[in-house]
Amino acid sequence: MRSLTYGELIGGNRNFRNLLAGQFISELGNWFNFIAGLGLVRLVSDASPTAAGIFFVARLLPFAIASPIAGTFVDRFSRRQVMIASDLLRVVIALSFLLVTSKENLWIAYLATVLLHTLGAFFDGAKNAAAPNLAGKEGLLAATALLFSTRFLLMAIGSALGGWAAAVFGYEVAFVINAVSFLASAYTVWLIPEEATRDAATGARMRKFGRATPAEIVPAAFDELAERTTPSAEDGGHPSFVRRGAHDRDSFITELREGLSYSVKNHFALTILIMNMIWATGGGSINVIFERIGGVYFAKTEGWNPDIAVAVLWTATGIGLTIGMLIAHRVSLMLDRRNLNVSFIGWTLIIHGVLFSVGGLMPTLWLFGVIVLVSRAIVGVEYAVQETMFQRSLPDYIRGRISTLDRGAEMTVFGLSSYVASEAMYYITPQTLTVISGILSALAGVVWFIRERKSEPPT
Repeated sequence: MRSLTYGELIGGNRNFRNLLAGQFISELGNWFNFIAGLGLVRLVSDASPTAAGIFFVARLLPFAIASPIAGTFVDRFSRRQVMIASDLLRVVIALSFLLVTSKENLWIAYLATVLLHTLGAFFDGAKNAAAPNLAGKEGLLAATALLFSTRFLLMAIGSALGGWAAAVFGYEVAFVINAVSFLASAYTVWLIPEEATRDAATGARMRKFGRATPAEIVPAAFDELAERTTPSAEDGGHPSFVRRGAHDRDSFITELREGLSYSVKNHFALTILIMNMIWATGGGSINVIFERIGGVYFAKTEGWNPDIAVAVLWTATGIGLTIGMLIAHRVSLMLDRRNLNVSFIGWTLIIHGVLFSVGGLMPTLWLFGVIVLVSRAIVGVEYAVQETMFQRSLPDYIRGRISTLDRGAEMTVFGLSSYVASEAMYYITPQTLTVISGILSALAGVVWFIRERKSEPPT
């Protein structure tokens, strides 16, 4: 199957172009919020590691908890409307950071962060589930690379601009920019037709807040569901999901459980889930590492402005991931021809983790930043290849639930790892934490080889 180039996808697909534009705008504002929010917490808490840890948990854990619910929600209801509603609610929440003026009302920043990222789980779940339909089969590889490379490019640009804005104009400006970005994102998503966010079969059987009758369900839906559902003796040899769907929609809880069951029973989906959770045990520490090495250690030893120093490291991360995502298209095509996908994923995870560990030995911020950039470029290619394989393996009717469950589990470990790392700062140096983080991340590659030794992932 021929894959579209980046230019062909962007130039010839208005709906995907609008989705990409919305992500571009909102992610830019998100990074303004992150740099400013972290700086605000550092300022009012007197650089407390625990306060920073709570902030990271508030960013990551709500996303993780909400993701399985969000996945079921976006498979059940309008993906377009979920994205628009999430953006509009986040406009108001982003402005609430302006109320934080002292340690006594720091809880407002934590609460606003929780709400922002809970809604972010719904937005991302709807976006990720809709993207394959907007891009089509030929455009999926390019779409995956573009969505993630854009996200990471905005990590670089947004971090740099956010750090500069916070240092020059103050944190308030960054929070206002974040609010405006959500409003602009809602408008671009509004331009996308509802029917474009689902395939014909799934769209026909899905009814917002209602039930589907036999006459409303197209035969193609039965064909798809029959292939994806195991028949049971109780149902007379017919798939139970199809039987229920012909008369009534499954309950929200039933559909949630179906997503969990699929992830556990499907070998490839479970492998991705386990691997990403293991990677996150080390990857979650990156938030604390950048804050303590950049905002505290190098700020003292080399005289860096704390916000600028943290922004430099996140900018390096964003540039590296962007480079990785942009070259992933060509790399993936080469791997497909040579059937090297499995070994590539395992070895790149191991190499990037070891390299990041080496970064902990670097004596200057700039040298550490270079190591960060290279290691993130490597994992960026890996992630694009992995995500494309994963999305291709998932049927449309359940894609939102599985992708958000995977992301949610990863973010859960990410958040817990961030908090443990922040508490570890009372006992070890950030450099030592960097070495440990890299080793733990590299273990994900070992697990991948063990899990995929006996079976190939679906194409």
